[in-house]
Amino acid sequence: MIHRLLLAVSAALLAGCGTAPDTPDTETQSAAADERLTIYTGGTIYTGLDTPETVEAVTVDAAGRIVGTAPPLSQDWSEDEVRIINLDGAVMYPGFVDGHAHLLGIGQRELSLDLTGTASVADLVSRVEAEADTLPADAIIAGRGWIETGWPEERMPSAADLDAAVGDRIVILGRSDGHALVASSAALEAAGIDETTPDPAGGKIERDETGRATGILIDNAMSPVWALLAEPTEDDIRRAYIEGAKVYVSRGWTGVHNMSVPPEHAEILADLDAEGLMPLRLWNAYDKSGARIATEHAFETDTITNRAVKLYMDGALGSRGALLMEPYSDRPDTSGLSLLEPEGLKAQMRNADKAGYQLAIHAIGDLANHRIIEAFDAGGYTEAKRWRIEHTQILDPADIQRIADLGLIASMQPSHAIGDLKFAPARLGIERLDGAYAWQDLLDAGAVIVGGSDAPVEVGLPLIEYYAAVVRKDLEGVSGKGWHPEQAISRTSALELFTSAAAYASFMETDLGTIEAGKIADFTVFDRDLLTVAEENILDAKPVMTVVQGEIVWQQAD
Repeated sequence: MIHRLLLAVSAALLAGCGTAPDTPDTETQSAAADERLTIYTGGTIYTGLDTPETVEAVTVDAAGRIVGTAPPLSQDWSEDEVRIINLDGAVMYPGFVDGHAHLLGIGQRELSLDLTGTASVADLVSRVEAEADTLPADAIIAGRGWIETGWPEERMPSAADLDAAVGDRIVILGRSDGHALVASSAALEAAGIDETTPDPAGGKIERDETGRATGILIDNAMSPVWALLAEPTEDDIRRAYIEGAKVYVSRGWTGVHNMSVPPEHAEILADLDAEGLMPLRLWNAYDKSGARIATEHAFETDTITNRAVKLYMDGALGSRGALLMEPYSDRPDTSGLSLLEPEGLKAQMRNADKAGYQLAIHAIGDLANHRIIEAFDAGGYTEAKRWRIEHTQILDPADIQRIADLGLIASMQPSHAIGDLKFAPARLGIERLDGAYAWQDLLDAGAVIVGGSDAPVEVGLPLIEYYAAVVRKDLEGVSGKGWHPEQAISRTSALELFTSAAAYASFMETDLGTIEAGKIADFTVFDRDLLTVAEENILDAKPVMTVVQGEIVWQQAD
C-alpha cells in the first residue's frame, strides 16, 4: 500500500499537468521504475523556514528536486515505488555552503607541505628540515599555512631561520592568510630582492634596521618569489580541485563560493563536472581578467555558476596589509596597503554595471570598507546588484548601517574572529574593536551576511564556522579582552549564514537555501542537533551525509 503522502504527491503532479495520463506501456513502466522518488526520513529535518521549522520526511524526485515534505510516514512502500534513506536519528539541514573559500588552494594544501598548526618558529624550521630530507637537493621547498599568533618567539619567521636549517636552498612558505610569505635568502636572491629593491605598489618588503630584507614579503611584494615556482600543469590543477572537492564534501559542505579563480580554470572545472569529478556546487568569482567569462556565464553547468569577478582593496590584518583609517597601534609607521585606489574602484564598478556581472570585493580594514561604501553610494547602485564585500572585518561603526541601507552583502568568515582576536587588540587598539567582526550589529541593521571560512587560510570546517558564529570563543572555549561577546549570533541566524544567505548572495534563493517543495535537494546531515546541543559539544559533531542535487556525494562509512 502506498502511503497517503505519495498519493497526495501524485495527485498534485497530475493536477499540474491538467490532463489525465495515458495508460503506460511496458517500456514506459520500465522507465518509471528508474524514476523512483527518494524519501529521506528517520531523523530531525530542519527546513530553514519559520513554519514548519522541522519535518519528518523529504521527498525528492529523480531530477534532484524536492517534491514535498511531510509529517510522520509509515514504511509500507515497495522498493519499486520509492527509495527510503533512513537518517537513523541524524539531523538534516539545508546544504551548508562555504560562502568564501579557495578550492584550488584547499586541494593544494592537501597535496603539499601543510604548515597548518605550526606551533613556533622552531616547529616551522623542524618541518622544513623534514620536508628537505624528502626532496632532491636542488628542489624548491614550498608550503603554506603558518601563522605566528601564539608562538613563544612572538615574531614572524625570517630568512635567517630558514637559512640556518637548510643552508642555501630556496624556501618559500606562505602565511595562512595568503597575504604574506617568508623566503630564504637564496629565494630572495633568485627573485632579485635585496636592500636596493623598492617596495612595489601595493606591497611591502619587510627590512631590518640596516635596510636588509628580513624574508617577510607582503601582498604584491610576493610575486617575484612565487614566480620561482614552476607553473602547475593542467594535471596538477585537476588533481588539486579533485582533492579539494573530495575533502569538502566529506566535511558536510554542499557548495563553495569559490574565490579568485583564474579564468583558464573555467573550462577545467566544467570538464571535471562533466566527468563526475566535481561533486560540489560552485559559484565562481574570477580574477578581473575573467570578466568576459562572468559576463557571458561561460562554461556553466547545472552545478557551476560563473557570474562574478573578485577585486582586492587591501591586504590582511595579521601582516598589517589591511588598509586602516588610522595607523596600526603596534606599528604607527604604517596604515596598511591600498591595492585598488578609489578611482580605480569606481571604474571597475562601472565596468561591472555595464557588463552585468557581480562583484566580490576583498576589504578588511575600515578604510578599505569605507571606500567601497562611498563608491557604491556615489554610483547610485542598489541591492539588486548583490555586490559583496568579502571579509568586512573592520568597520567604522558609522558604516554598519550604511552597508545595510545600500544593500551591500557582507561576506564574513566567523573563524577569522576567533583567530584574529588574539592579535587584533595589538594591531588596532581596543577602541577600534567596536566595529570589528560585528556580526550582530550588521544583522540588527538589516544587512545580509554570508558565512564562509576563507580556507585554506582557515581550516574550512562548517562546524568551526558555526561554532565561532554562535559562541565567539576560540576552540578551547576562551575569549579575551575586546572580543565583544554581544556580537555572537543566534543559532538560527548562524544556520542562515551558510544556507539561505548564501543562496541569496549567489542569486539562487529560488532554488537553494531551504528545504521546501520545488527547490533543489542539497542537504547536509550531521550526527547531532546544532540548534540545541550544548555549545561546548558543537565541535564534537560529525558529518553523516552530503547530498547535492539529490545525489549522495559522500556518506559516513559504517
